[in-house]
Amino acid sequence: MAFGRKKNTAEISQTDGGENAIANKEVEGLSQRQIVLRRFVRHRAAMISLFVLISVIVFVFTASEFHIGPIGWNGWWHYTTTDTPNLINCKNGAVGCPTLTITPGKGFGFGAHPFGQDDIGHDYFALVMRGAQRSLLVTFIIGIVAGTLGTVVGALAGFYRGTVDNVLMRFVDFLITIPSIIIGSVIGYHFGNLGATFLALYLGLFTWTGLSRLVRGEFLTLRERDFVDAARVAGASNRRIIFKHILPNAVGVIIVSVTLLMSAAILLETALSYLGFGVVEPDVSLGLLISKYQDSFTTRPWLFWYPGLFIITIALTINFIGDGLRDAFDPRQRRRITKKDRERATAIKKERKSL
Repeated sequence: MAFGRKKNTAEISQTDGGENAIANKEVEGLSQRQIVLRRFVRHRAAMISLFVLISVIVFVFTASEFHIGPIGWNGWWHYTTTDTPNLINCKNGAVGCPTLTITPGKGFGFGAHPFGQDDIGHDYFALVMRGAQRSLLVTFIIGIVAGTLGTVVGALAGFYRGTVDNVLMRFVDFLITIPSIIIGSVIGYHFGNLGATFLALYLGLFTWTGLSRLVRGEFLTLRERDFVDAARVAGASNRRIIFKHILPNAVGVIIVSVTLLMSAAILLETALSYLGFGVVEPDVSLGLLISKYQDSFTTRPWLFWYPGLFIITIALTINFIGDGLRDAFDPRQRRRITKKDRERATAIKKERKSL
């Protein structure tokens, strides 16, 4: 039994060596960027999620009118959020039923109001599209603002250490002790009436703390590497070392963290709007739609289905994209070995024995 166990262990070791040889052969001659791109493209869940997210963004922003400052356009949907056509009567006595139909063999039928209507006749499809626009806008603005602040603070603390590190990290520790929902509620109460853009900017100023700690840890590790010492000996300034040498090597952690932060941002905006501290009328968001029609859940559940579907879809797709980016940037992550790969590894092992 002992002999058989040793033999199996040796075979597994040789097979693993063949698999590593295959992996090394596949990335031979490629740059780091090309390797990361190849790994990300091969992550099936991430690619499907990326396609779904892009499709949702294109669909949402082209369906309904969109205006932010001087930028704006009219959507292809024939109703706006202010139109009040006649209410449709339902078979069960309710009003505003969805006209969306799915018939086997005949495909989809949108009808006049595919997502139904609200209490006074507003087209719910137009409202959901506008709400999804605002929620996506909040998500990306928070990601940009929080990602920038977290990277800068973490980079300064990790590179300079000492007094700079102590001051910045104690400030971060103070902000972390305050629940994000409390900070968001205070911000939403005072600035929610200014619109989704201003709300996202203010929320981004307080949601960067977790990212800063991760970036600090990366900088503390990378600043001790040989290539940083070589740059110092060559006379490179601290600014050049940070931006040209350390930051490119920490970009994987930053991108993954920002992606996951964006996923949490849409849930935070939804929670705040549901509690009444986020986006307020006359503006619209997905969380506000759920909060506004919560009393109609038993009689008209479709008023929850569609905003909830978009929230779940956006959050899940961003999470899966973040997982794919994490696996692509982490060199310790190995892709799943398929049966074909094992057969190739066995062939390599036999070739080595024959030599």
